Amino acid sequence: MKLDSRHNIIKISAIVITLLYILVSAGAAFASFTIEDEKKLGKEFYEKLKDRGVFVKNPKANEYIDRIGHLLLSHGKKSFFDFTFSIINSSGINAFATPGGYVYVYSGLIELSEDESQLAGVLAHEIGHIKARHIAQTIENSKKINIATIAAILAGAFLGGSGELTAAVASFSMATATTLNLKYSRKHEEEADRLGMSYLVETGYNGEGMLNFLKIMRKYEFYSNSIPSYFLTHPGTGDRIIYLDGLLQTKYTKGGAENIIGGLGRIKTILVIDRKDLDSSLRYFQNVLKKDPNNPDALYGLAVIQEKLGKTMESFSNFRRALLLSPDDADILRDLGISYFNLGNTSDAIEALQKARSIDEKDADTILYLGRSYDTAGDYNAALELYKEFMKKNPDDIPIYHNLAMLYGKINIPGKSHYNFGIFFKKKHKLKSALFHFKAAQNFFPPGSEMAGKISEEIDSIDKHPANHGDGHAED
Repeated sequence: MKLDSRHNIIKISAIVITLLYILVSAGAAFASFTIEDEKKLGKEFYEKLKDRGVFVKNPKANEYIDRIGHLLLSHGKKSFFDFTFSIINSSGINAFATPGGYVYVYSGLIELSEDESQLAGVLAHEIGHIKARHIAQTIENSKKINIATIAAILAGAFLGGSGELTAAVASFSMATATTLNLKYSRKHEEEADRLGMSYLVETGYNGEGMLNFLKIMRKYEFYSNSIPSYFLTHPGTGDRIIYLDGLLQTKYTKGGAENIIGGLGRIKTILVIDRKDLDSSLRYFQNVLKKDPNNPDALYGLAVIQEKLGKTMESFSNFRRALLLSPDDADILRDLGISYFNLGNTSDAIEALQKARSIDEKDADTILYLGRSYDTAGDYNAALELYKEFMKKNPDDIPIYHNLAMLYGKINIPGKSHYNFGIFFKKKHKLKSALFHFKAAQNFFPPGSEMAGKISEEIDSIDKHPANHGDGHAED
């Protein structure tokens, strides 16, 4: 496991410990752990993880996992909960559920899945745990144990192996967790498999996907130096394989689809591209291409990684090969355009990005880089419209306000230039600089106008800030 993944898991474990301590303490003796208790615990856990930035942010990957999850839900009995499916950015191989309808899957597990039915099988199993309220039962059964111990052990139970647990909660051992039986029991695993298999097959997937993924995990364990976290959170893998095989031989014999939504290869490519370790990403795509030299996803991924590594000629060669195989692929065209832009080849960047936008007009990076390309080419009106479109959809993006400020300066609209510089510096927590630009912007808008009102609100918010005239950062 890479260092950044260990750091993420340690960070998540610490969050779980703190959160469970607060929430379980608030629940006093836990005569019963109600549906509302589950919703509260699950929501606050989710929000804490979100605040710490441990989730994959790519909208296509998130939409994909969400679509599979809700497709499975649409073929089962209605639940007490509204489900949320999230991808944790970690090379670890795990998935887990928390109370209230929250399912988490690690990016490493998605990368290991060979087809959509396998990934859907994992999600179906986690949905089974939630619908059967296994975690609520675990917490109820643990009510007589010290609260801090419950919190620490559940953190380890949710989030991985002994090494990861030791780093996060050194004072609690895996032996303690085993003794207290706070992880899923074999009975819970069997019920989650039984429910999950029914959701999987009723949705139209091949039930063998759930079985085949466990077999892959066993093979991975055999050839790997580490035990996948999934085995530690979901015990009894050998028994589960036998049980699932029995269900397939007796009850679910009709088969089904390996893929329904489609596009798992592209999602895996997106996740591998986002790895911090570029060398591991490079090896991943090279290994895929050894088996399948004409795989457009792998050629595309390889091209992007080569561009990041400065291997320009190899990168453009693989972009071209990928486009020959998939000429109307918006992702390939977008990243080719970004590569052209980074090299200063503005005209080719605009051509590729325009085509990408004609295929997928909502893609945020396409909008941003097409705007930047027009800006560089001197087509300021076109750039301004794209910048504003991007900013409207991504108001928390900080650099866009700098882009807008600079562009308004180029077209001689100083009031809006100062205003956007103010927003930029405020979001960077450089309040002194932000205040300077907001006050300068005031000179360009008449009192009572909409912009004058916005600027006054910004100035008031800074004046009320505890560090109102200090940046907290050194000025450039």
